[in-house]
Amino acid sequence: MNSEVRDGILPAADGVTRAPGAPEVDTARRPPYRLVAVIIACALFMEQMDATVLATALPTMARDFGVPATSLSSALTAYLLALAIFIPASGRLADRFGSKTVFRLAIAVFVGGSVLCGQATSLPFLIFARFLQGVGGAMMIPIGRLVLLRSVAKQDMVSAMSWLIIPALIGPILGPPIGGFIVTYLDWRWIFYLNIPIGVLGIVLVTLFIDEVRGETPVRADPVGFLLSGLSLGCLLFGFEMTSRDGELPMALALIAVGLAAGGLYLRHARRRADPILDLSLMAVPSFRLSVIGGSLTRITQGAQPFLLPLMLQLGFGMTAAASGTITIAGAIGSLAMKSLAPRILRRFGFRNSMIVGGLAASAGYAVCGLFRPGWPTWLIFLTLMISGFCMSFQFTAYNTIAYDEIPPERMSAATSFYATFQQLMLSLGVCAGALALHVGMLAGDHATPRLADFTLAFLIVTAISASATIWNRRFAADAGADLSGRRRDED
Repeated sequence: MNSEVRDGILPAADGVTRAPGAPEVDTARRPPYRLVAVIIACALFMEQMDATVLATALPTMARDFGVPATSLSSALTAYLLALAIFIPASGRLADRFGSKTVFRLAIAVFVGGSVLCGQATSLPFLIFARFLQGVGGAMMIPIGRLVLLRSVAKQDMVSAMSWLIIPALIGPILGPPIGGFIVTYLDWRWIFYLNIPIGVLGIVLVTLFIDEVRGETPVRADPVGFLLSGLSLGCLLFGFEMTSRDGELPMALALIAVGLAAGGLYLRHARRRADPILDLSLMAVPSFRLSVIGGSLTRITQGAQPFLLPLMLQLGFGMTAAASGTITIAGAIGSLAMKSLAPRILRRFGFRNSMIVGGLAASAGYAVCGLFRPGWPTWLIFLTLMISGFCMSFQFTAYNTIAYDEIPPERMSAATSFYATFQQLMLSLGVCAGALALHVGMLAGDHATPRLADFTLAFLIVTAISASATIWNRRFAADAGADLSGRRRDED
């Protein structure tokens, strides 16, 4: 589910140095760049596999908890909500307390949340445990930023992003078939217990090879901003998610109202503070603003697709979890295939043209998913998903790169926190949108269990949202990101 991590690790904050009092390290003996990248990718692998395995297991977990399968969207939303809330704060924690300390703590929290997920006996308990997992996941992201990309030259950013995430792509490829096997032949709880050995290995490797780095001048804490933004995001997301449940509309509207009020108070707070936890003034930068808006619309569709597809294959097609998991790896394979081609495509056609065509192609591919029927050949379904994953992953790589084209170095840390928060927020909203669209189809058809026509409607609704990003993609300058892609130098 957390596809944004694999589709573009964020650029680093500048102004990072070794922790005061830490022993000096001989740069000649420092671990190779690629080794550090692989260590960071171990954490990303754990997150990615956990998320993709969970999506495959949703129908089985719903039966054990005695709730409709669509209610499990809350467990997905809780994780992504925790990411959206804690990513801005975690960057400041990494600067203040050091990357090694916070990264090890993040892995420990994630593993602890995984253990609790495996022990869950009810949906509310699972939601709490998934939120705790998300807190750990949120703290892993700034470390990848600080350790991996703080020294990458601007002209190398596209290649760096494409190379660094390849190990993390293994998780989404292995996740669905492993999840399907576990659910079909074992107990779904083993999905979460798999994180224990990976997490322990990660803690050991971080201890041995990651340096303790922190900001030279850590940014002041913003507790008021943290509380207001967290309250706003939490109430809005769970309010939207609850609109898809019968009999809970009054509570959903109340949560949405509280979220809007808290959001208004945060806007007022942010205007009065020089260093708010989410710096809204960054939206005045053209390339950043367009990337946030267009990328947000696209991520809504990306958030909904991994929720809708396994449900459709298992509830609509009658597939086992194992068979469903085998098919859904196609998107991850397409994403992996794209990584080596992204720099060439952007260099040849530029960001603007590539994002317009790629965005329409990705939306069309996900719309076709809604037309899948049991009579379709398996190879055709697999090919469609692979092409869709290729195009969508390309969009995220482009968005995550062009966003920082005009950001000055002194604002890079604030920009990455802001952007990462919106990444996870929109993925969360995508799950809510998918669940709501599916619920609308069920109400219109007057049946309690989703049918294939309901999934078709849901896919068409969410893909219409990502297709609307074309409006914003067209507003990029024709030469936007030329320095990043190398297009200007090639033409000269």
